[in-house]
Amino acid sequence: MSDFLEWLPSLMYLRDYDGDWNRYLDAIYACFKQDFIDSKPVFQGRKLGLKRYPLCHGKEATFWHMISEGKNEDDRLPDFRRCERIRWSKPVIEHENDTSIKVWRNQRGREERICLWLVPEDYLVVLADRGEYILPWTAYLVENPHQQRKLQKEYEEYQRRKAPKS
Repeated sequence: MSDFLEWLPSLMYLRDYDGDWNRYLDAIYACFKQDFIDSKPVFQGRKLGLKRYPLCHGKEATFWHMISEGKNEDDRLPDFRRCERIRWSKPVIEHENDTSIKVWRNQRGREERICLWLVPEDYLVVLADRGEYILPWTAYLVENPHQQRKLQKEYEEYQRRKAPKS
C-alpha cells in the first residue's frame, strides 16, 4: 500500500483468523456495521443509507455486495480481495476530494451511480444516487487492464461533459 494514503486502513486477512471463515465473516461484518450502520456517514452533504434486503444470514444486501461477486443474488461467492478491503469503502467515500480518487457519475440502467476510484490501489467504490439519500452499492478491486481503461475513458468523458463550453 502507498505511504501517502495514511488514511487507508490496513487489510483484514482470513489467515489472521486462523483460516476460520465464520470468525473472519463476523470480524469483517463488525467493521461494515461500525462504518455503515452504527455511524451515520454522509457523502456530499447527503446521508448514506443501506440496501438492507434481501437479508442473508442476518446481514444486509450491501454487505454481501461489498464482499462477494456474482450476478445472481442467491449465488454470490465470497471474494477474498473484497473481504480484505472491507474497511476501505468508508474512508474512500470520506476522502472523495483526495487527488488519488477520481469521482464521476454514470448511468447504469435507470439509476445514476457515483464512482469513486482510488487509482493507486485500483479500488472502486460504487454508490447509487437515490435523490434524498445515497446507497453504498458495491466496492471491488479493478484488476483487469481492460476494465481500468474502460473506467478511465468513462471518467474522461464525464470530465469533458461537465467542463464549461468555450
